[in-house]
Order: sequence, then structure tokens, then C-alpha cells
Amino acid sequence: MKVLVATEKPFAAVAVNGIRDVIENAGYELELLEKYSSKEELLAAVANADGLIIRSDKVDAEVLDAAKQLKIVVRAGAGYDNVDLAAATSHGVCVENTPGQNSNAVAELVFGMTVMAVRNMYNGTSGTELKDKSLGIHAFGQVGRNVARIAKGFGMKVSALDPYCPDEVMTDAGVEPIHSLEELYKNNKVVSLHIPATDETRKSVGYELISLLPKNGVLVNTARKEVIDEDGLQKALRDRTDIKYVADIRPDNAAELEAEFAGRVFFTPKKMGAQTAEANINAGIAAANQVVAFLRDGIDRFRVNK
Repeated sequence: MKVLVATEKPFAAVAVNGIRDVIENAGYELELLEKYSSKEELLAAVANADGLIIRSDKVDAEVLDAAKQLKIVVRAGAGYDNVDLAAATSHGVCVENTPGQNSNAVAELVFGMTVMAVRNMYNGTSGTELKDKSLGIHAFGQVGRNVARIAKGFGMKVSALDPYCPDEVMTDAGVEPIHSLEELYKNNKVVSLHIPATDETRKSVGYELISLLPKNGVLVNTARKEVIDEDGLQKALRDRTDIKYVADIRPDNAAELEAEFAGRVFFTPKKMGAQTAEANINAGIAAANQVVAFLRDGIDRFRVNK
């Protein structure tokens, strides 16, 4: 059997070596397609692959049509909106992600951007400290839990909202459970977004919620740009001249926001949350182990499609 690693943005060399060890020690063949520049290259490479490991690469119906032997796709990372799940299911292909492998990297970026925001983007003026400030975590998954852990080190008061997470999980982590979006945004100086982009959440964070932030509030987004109502964000920043927005996802209206709200917004040039050597290695090797577990033993613990 053949496992294809198709990465327009390649894994680090040490991660590739680790992936190769896992795949070849299982008796499978590894093929690399790195820094490809056209979809046609991916379509050709996937034609005889039994397993596929990707990063932010798109796997749509056309790719699945070309992959006649494909049995599993593993997205090395937590998000998987770059894979057409319905098409994969109709093709009989298992789709998995690697939850938790990038969580600490993303959580550390949250605080890198938060400190920058409360220090006025390091513009030479006096800012504020995070100690004793309140932090609200919007979704208490693996990243949210790491954010809470780090926040404790800063001496912050932490609360979280997640209807899919039991209150006991939060209280055991020293986090106050919140059950209302309005309460989460109104009562926290910093709100950190970790919700996925789904039909339920797309454009769900807009003018009404953002405007509830307390004076000098900061909204941090390391999730997905799609969860933000960008028109509502722009209006909230215009009406509330004290709040700031920092994101690991450059919004579609970034140029307008940067021009109008200079010093109050910041966007990484590309999605940087998982861009650490450690996360790169962890996610890649986890993906390789999951491909082997599925091809060899039918284990699909991290399946995200039905």
C-alpha cells in the first residue's frame, strides 16, 4: 500500500523523517508531494494512494474522484474544513484530524498577541498588565484548555463557554463555566475564540457580541476567519474606539481595518498558530500513526466524517 504526503507547505524535514519511519516500518510505501504548484500535480499523485496526509491542502470531490484506491485522509492539525466531508463519505473514505497536537502552539500564540494588544502594539505608550484581568474562552476544547493553563500563570481570572463540554471539566481546571454568550463577552476583558467554522458558527461573532466587551476589551481569534461577521466587526471597532481585535487569520477586509483602526488591529501574514517545530513534528507523526492504525487495523478513533 502507498501513503501520499501532499503538502503545498511542507512539513519540517525532521517531521518528514518521523513520518517515513512510521509508514515504512509498517511495511507501506511513502510518497512525497511537496511545494506543488497546481491541482493537477495532486490529482496525478493521489491516483494510486491508499492513504493521504495533508496540512491545509484542499481535498474536494475532484481529488476524491481521482483517488480510486484512497481509504483514508488525515489532516495533520485540528481543523478540517479544507476537506469535503460529504464527498469523502460518498467515496467511502475515512477522514481524520489530529486533535491536540497543535494545541499548545496555538495557545502560546494567543498570549503572544494578547500581550502585544494590551501593550498597545508596542508603540511606546503605557499599556496594561494581564494579571488579575478576566479572560473568557469561547469553546473549551484542547486549545481552550491550554489557554486556561497558561492564563493561570499570568494570574488571570478565567471563565469559559462550551455547550459541548461538561461544567465539571471546566471547574476541575479552575475555570468558571459560563452558559451565556452575552455574559462571556460582557464580563471578560479578553475573549479568546476557539470555535470551529460550522453552519452554526459562521458569522456568529459580530457587532452585538463584540460591542459587549468591557472598556479596553480585546478579542483574540486563532480559530477561523469565517466565524467573524466582518462587517459587524468593523462597525463595532468604529463605534467602540477602545476595543482591539487581533487574529491569526487575516480577514477579507483586512486592508480597510488596518487603514481605519491602525494600532488597534493586528493580523498574522498567514495562519501561524501551528507554525512551531514541535507542533509540526507532533501533528505529522500523529497523522502517520493514524493512517497506519486505520490501514492495518481499521481503527478510526479520530474520524470526523460518517
